[in-house]
Amino acid sequence: MSAFEKVCKVADIPDGGVIGVEVGADETPVALVRKGEDVFALHDVCSHAEVKLSEGEVYDGTLECWLHGSCFDIHTGKPTGPPATQPVNVYTVKIDGDDVLVSLSKES
Repeated sequence: MSAFEKVCKVADIPDGGVIGVEVGADETPVALVRKGEDVFALHDVCSHAEVKLSEGEVYDGTLECWLHGSCFDIHTGKPTGPPATQPVNVYTVKIDGDDVLVSLSKES
């Protein structure tokens, strides 16, 4: 099991919004999406075009890529429509008080 790393405060993520952070020594790009008290972490690079998903919008449980409109399910990382056909990694999130912690091990 991969170690968790503190990446931000819950309040840093707008409710219904997304921010980008870098996690770990390799500075892996991660998009953090907040829905109420829940926070979800996805790889912050669209699988269709190498752009940051954290610059997109959150709609109905998906994160939309701003460039071509691909949407990714925030729970699974799977695309919900074209042009993307490959999922993005989803990471494990823990909330510790006001802190958001992310593990780079993939969720199963």
